[in-house]
Amino acid sequence: MPSPRTQYDYDLFVIGSGPAGQRAAIQAAKLNRRAGLAEKKSVLGGVSVNTGTIPSKTLREAVLDLSGYRERQFYGLSHTVRQRITMEDLLARVDTVIRHEIDVTRHQLLRNRVEVLPANAAFLDPHTIRLDNVDGSGQRSITAAHIIVATGTEATRDPHIPFDGRTVLTSDDILRLDQLPRTLTVIGAGVIGCEYASMFAALGVRVTLIDTRPRLLPFVDAEIADTLAYHLRENRVTMRLGEKVKGVETIEDEAGRKVRILLDSGKQIISEKALYSIGRTGNTSKLDLEKAGLEPDSRGRIAVNGHYQTAQPHIYAVGDVIGFPSLASTSMEQGRLAVCHAFSVPATSVPELFPYGIYTIPEISMVGRNEEELTGEGISYEVGKARYREIARGQIIGDTTGLLKLMFDTGSRRLLGVHIIGEGASELVHIGQAVVAFGGKVDYFVDTVFNYPTLAECYKTAAFDGINRLGGVCGFGGLE
Repeated sequence: MPSPRTQYDYDLFVIGSGPAGQRAAIQAAKLNRRAGLAEKKSVLGGVSVNTGTIPSKTLREAVLDLSGYRERQFYGLSHTVRQRITMEDLLARVDTVIRHEIDVTRHQLLRNRVEVLPANAAFLDPHTIRLDNVDGSGQRSITAAHIIVATGTEATRDPHIPFDGRTVLTSDDILRLDQLPRTLTVIGAGVIGCEYASMFAALGVRVTLIDTRPRLLPFVDAEIADTLAYHLRENRVTMRLGEKVKGVETIEDEAGRKVRILLDSGKQIISEKALYSIGRTGNTSKLDLEKAGLEPDSRGRIAVNGHYQTAQPHIYAVGDVIGFPSLASTSMEQGRLAVCHAFSVPATSVPELFPYGIYTIPEISMVGRNEEELTGEGISYEVGKARYREIARGQIIGDTTGLLKLMFDTGSRRLLGVHIIGEGASELVHIGQAVVAFGGKVDYFVDTVFNYPTLAECYKTAAFDGINRLGGVCGFGGLE
């Protein structure tokens, strides 16, 4: 029987060049396997680099810088770095970062000798893929011992919504706006909806946020989510929670084209633009998965087991195409783990300790369990809190409303979760992540000396706060 190395064209073939696909292909190359990758776009990086994570987070930084939002605590609500901010101003920074990230992605793949093929991929059978060159120059088929589907997602488009890319938008259309609207309605208060709602609100746009759920981001600690809601309201965001959209239509008046949103409750909302952000759908409709013996769900997602194997053991799926948590960081790790499993290379990871970063204004980050989860599990826990206003660094940077929460077991004092809202949350969370991962106690933060003045001091303040709630004595314990 011929070995896989002679039987197939590739040891591993990846469909999609986003974070998951890129990491998978490079991991295979590092293991000295013949790796190939197909990308249907004219540029590499997938949604993450071109329309998703990188552009939206760069846009957020441009908003914060040009609006002077961070300095308003010192100079007043009217403070702005640039009097009139245009989409051109914001997108200039975005374009620069995207070009750089595309170049970095290409360089990493090429230097690791991954064969990059600009082509649309579709299955012919479980081991064979048809490649249609994006330049129209023809097609060919390749075979692979192992295949990884990392095609990501696209914005979900309800057929009853009149999307036109100018007035009624998806998140993929935001980067094509020619000017900032005065008013914006965001339908869907998930992560993407909340991020864009907070960005446009920081620019002075009157934003209305609609969602059928009674509160924002139900997977986030309730106190943190409530704090975000408070910040949004402070920035004049009107929230219509627990409301269902009945219809969306475009209208014309003397001021031009607008959008009218009709709610089941009878309310009407009229705004210049509407952003429809009700989830994302897996990019699987053109893969001919049925020829590989696979079937996606109603949202185009592919079911996998704990090793990211599909119903066909040699075919793996990773990244956003498999659903929650749909984060670039977790997608990269999934790609690495899938390849290691495919080639029987030992690799471990702790998915329950993956950190989450939500880039609203202010940003949110968390790791471990929240209060609702601990209560539901019947775990006796205590909470320690530190507010940025108690920390010198919080005063220096002008963020006096940030909050860091520690959850720990009341008996063992082992750290169970860290939840943060405020400037630098997505960086700050990694300190707590390390302590949770190593089974450390909340006492670790009491015993540790942090640089002064830094936001990291919040950990010590929160630890003292939590231990004092127990009536305990500080200074014992540390990492076990």
